[in-house]
Amino acid sequence: MDLADGAEEEEFRARLREWLADVLPTLPPKPDPLDWPGRRAYDCGWQRRLYDAGYADVHGGAPPTQRLIFLEETERAGAPYVGANFVGLLHAGPTIAAEGTAEQRERWLPPVLRGDEVWCQGFSEPDAGSDLAGLRTRAVRDGDAYVVSGSKIWTSHAEVADWCELLVRTDAQAVKHRGITWLAMPMDAPGITVRPLRTLAGSTEFAEMFLDEVRVPVANRVGDENDGWRVTMVTLSFERGTAFVGEVVACRRVLAELAGAARKNGTWDDPVVRRRLGRLSAEFRALWRLTQWNVSEAQAVGGVPGIGGSVFKLRYSHARQELYDTAAEVLGPDALDLGREWNRDRLSSLSYTIAAGTSQIQRNIVAERILGLPKGR
Repeated sequence: MDLADGAEEEEFRARLREWLADVLPTLPPKPDPLDWPGRRAYDCGWQRRLYDAGYADVHGGAPPTQRLIFLEETERAGAPYVGANFVGLLHAGPTIAAEGTAEQRERWLPPVLRGDEVWCQGFSEPDAGSDLAGLRTRAVRDGDAYVVSGSKIWTSHAEVADWCELLVRTDAQAVKHRGITWLAMPMDAPGITVRPLRTLAGSTEFAEMFLDEVRVPVANRVGDENDGWRVTMVTLSFERGTAFVGEVVACRRVLAELAGAARKNGTWDDPVVRRRLGRLSAEFRALWRLTQWNVSEAQAVGGVPGIGGSVFKLRYSHARQELYDTAAEVLGPDALDLGREWNRDRLSSLSYTIAAGTSQIQRNIVAERILGLPKGR
């Protein structure tokens, strides 16, 4: 697909720039990064503005060229990103759009697009992180509901979420992957306990979640019972293939700022630093091209990204860590100041080779499903 701007794309870009120039000065001050209720209100308020202006569906139904233009222009203008709406807009929402019934799409997608409801992700468990199919949270059918008991960890945005995309085991006798079901769980249901987890940077965007006989309507099941692993692969395709698109644009901006900082403080004179910055520039340019390819491929095959997303996720995770390691080198002693955004982002980047599937898992996927190599024993 040709991703060069045509007349329609040029008109979209110009209109978006004009709208951003008008609306961004009217936004309220950004909340404290550690204030997640405040961040939820801020992020949802921004999403509502996008919805009212006709830009809310840019992460889903918009053509790929428009989506990429939107990400470029909003990042260039310093607009907010999805924030607390990350799971709903980029994981759960696209999964429901691809796999849900008409009634489920009508119920859950509009509130996500309007910024009315926030989702969290309940996939990983204390004993089932990289081995996600080893999850033990069980769901027993009781009439028109599943009774769910177990625990989850690294539950993104759980403390401010309205809904959870939840993986449960509905057949304890089935071989790992075959007994899993994908549910949408209301976070205000009785029996849910959320305990926020504090990161190195002091934030609490993750949480432990304990489920004690939580009743989830059968109508909240996306896909068939025990077919949840296939549905999960759709979710992970979005998470790995397109969910990080905006962050590539942000990293390119940070890289430009980092080069400017190096010129000001003299570290630019170090040929090793210049070489690292040059290599990172080439790396992120290549990742942006891969992003364009992945988004275009997803559009061509009905909206679900392919396994090429694992290539992107693997390389992007490491490139992001290298970017902020280089930032620490440029900052020198200031790299210890957690009040600086780059330093907080450096701590956050440590999780990227684990989140959404570890780098080891991504290498296995690339080896087996793209290169055709045999599975390890």
